[in-house]
Amino acid sequence: MPLQSTPSGRSSGSTKAVNTQSDGKSFEQLRQECLQRGVLFEDLDFPAVDSSLFYSQSVPVQFEWKRPKELCNNPKFIVGGANRTDICQGQLGDCWLLAAIASLTLKKDALARVVPHDQDFDHRYAGIFHFQFWKHNQWMDVVVDDRLPSVRGKLVLLHSASNNEFWSALLEKAYAKLHGSYESLKGGSTLEAMEDFTGGVAEMYDTKKAPDNLFYIMKKALDKGSMMGCSIDISSSAESEAKTSSGLVKGHAYSITRLEELNFRGRSVKLIRVRNPWGQVEWNGPWSDNSREWDYIDKAEKTRILQNSTDDGEFWMEFSDFQANYDKVEICNMTPDSLTDNTKRHWEVNLFEGSWIRGSTAGGCRNYIDTFWTNPQFKLVLEDADDEDDVCSVVIALMQKNRRQLRKEGLDLETIGFAVYEAPDDGDQQGKDFFRYHGSKARSRTYINMREVSERFTLPPGKYLLVPTTFQPHHEADFIIRIFSEKKAEAIEMGSIIDADLPDPPMPSAPEEETDEEKGLRRLFEQLAGADHAISVRELQQMLNGVLSRRKEIKFDGLSLSTCHSIINLMDVDNTGKLEFQEFKVFWEKMKKWIMLFLSFDTDRSGKMSSYELRSALKAAGMQLNNRLLQLLGLRFADDKYDIDFDDYLTCIVRMENMFRVFQAMDQHKGGRVRMNIMQFLMLSMNV
Repeated sequence: MPLQSTPSGRSSGSTKAVNTQSDGKSFEQLRQECLQRGVLFEDLDFPAVDSSLFYSQSVPVQFEWKRPKELCNNPKFIVGGANRTDICQGQLGDCWLLAAIASLTLKKDALARVVPHDQDFDHRYAGIFHFQFWKHNQWMDVVVDDRLPSVRGKLVLLHSASNNEFWSALLEKAYAKLHGSYESLKGGSTLEAMEDFTGGVAEMYDTKKAPDNLFYIMKKALDKGSMMGCSIDISSSAESEAKTSSGLVKGHAYSITRLEELNFRGRSVKLIRVRNPWGQVEWNGPWSDNSREWDYIDKAEKTRILQNSTDDGEFWMEFSDFQANYDKVEICNMTPDSLTDNTKRHWEVNLFEGSWIRGSTAGGCRNYIDTFWTNPQFKLVLEDADDEDDVCSVVIALMQKNRRQLRKEGLDLETIGFAVYEAPDDGDQQGKDFFRYHGSKARSRTYINMREVSERFTLPPGKYLLVPTTFQPHHEADFIIRIFSEKKAEAIEMGSIIDADLPDPPMPSAPEEETDEEKGLRRLFEQLAGADHAISVRELQQMLNGVLSRRKEIKFDGLSLSTCHSIINLMDVDNTGKLEFQEFKVFWEKMKKWIMLFLSFDTDRSGKMSSYELRSALKAAGMQLNNRLLQLLGLRFADDKYDIDFDDYLTCIVRMENMFRVFQAMDQHKGGRVRMNIMQFLMLSMNV
């Protein structure tokens, strides 16, 4: 179960890949060990057994795990360079992954990272291979052995058109290992895998509903080294890869390689260059290779743009024709660590990791106003406008973590989204009233059960509050939120302050000035106190349980002896281990305030407080906690309906004030840090 919402800082992630093998060894170490021992590697982390294939069903056929040298005479890792013809789908519904691999082969620098070339079946072969994927802001180096599932001596999952080429089949195996099994790869989005191959952030546009400046959005993306594709929708499987009269293919993945704006007969024309991965079959309309439109532009300009194009699968179209014929544009914007060294411009990125925890930070969407405000909140400061405009271009991407691995536990993708508000100048985490009276300035188009929701916005320079949420409250998940901006932007997680404003209690009144309430307390106190005129922890428990049990407006099961010990530790200024009446009187004033706070946050008069309101109650009592502590308190004190009764509330608030006061007494320099030895630590722990 996740426990915290912790900012990861401003880094876009390390470019050095992390070894993922359970024993911590690297690919090179494992290969060297196998070569020295004269054995072929067998991966105990992802063994050649049925559970590596399927987790929810019995295997329908008898699979045999065979190494490439058992399947053909002269296996090769890559034959003649990795390209899309190396990718043939097998009996697994992961065509989304295959489409992404095909796109990856068009970007050689990204391909070289995902598929390292320091491996083959000849030099230093030891039955071990490795691949690198981006996962949750970190590159992972995943090793696999080369035992592949086969039936009757043939590969049945992803394979190459060449019977002796195995890089694509081994890549699929490594990706399956990363997610727990081959079955975990069934169903997905091409953009999901494109992100895992690049560390980028995905956007998708419907060309028929796209913003007016789609051409410029796409041009900027290409300038920044983004991967980009497009496709034509199909209405039935019969239309898949059907060629139209204009030379375009339905249900087929194209890549976009360039955009240009040129002068044509006195007007500005926007052009787009599209590539068919087949290497043939091209658009035959206006601006195609041999169309007459090219005769009306400057010869040098024509040569520069066309570059002696032939029937190579790449063609130009006018952008308006592109929008009329294509339905979807997919953009994978690269993070800075994925860009080649000679790319002059890149995205600025802020990244945070967090969690939605039931009872404390899983507040649900804006429909649930009572809990929405408890979701993690992030402040974004946009100071500098884009170079060409007076607004700031921002891409916000919210990704939920580890959901494929969690499928075997019956957990699938949560429905997620986010909203952006104009932030006030001061204040930390905003409360319920802020969201009740302020509308969002931007938001995700819809809540959807996809791994990532991303949107592009143009916002005026200013301060904004970003709130990522699940659709319904109480749904738990871990998430990453990435904020890409044209210019450097400041982003911080709200709700991270820990502080306490605990004024010294007022001096108790003299006996002759006591009110009727105080005189009644004195009589009750004297009935329990002995000759020393003080009450012990058991006598305090008896008194408080007797008094509080008469309060019908609160749910009360009785204070524990441990809670009463905490009360004495908090109020016993002369360290006698008991409470004298003057000390008890000061405590009673505190108790009245705490009861008033409890009742004010018990909005439905149920006698209990919602665990989501604990943040506000503690703040009203002078204590401000961060999200991580609030999550821990919610898990400790709330029941299964996310409610806290009065005795748990009192235990929580007494212990928190006790800890704050002890810390503040030890923090002599008021720097938020203290040093203590083991004796001091144990005494503190015992007395809280």
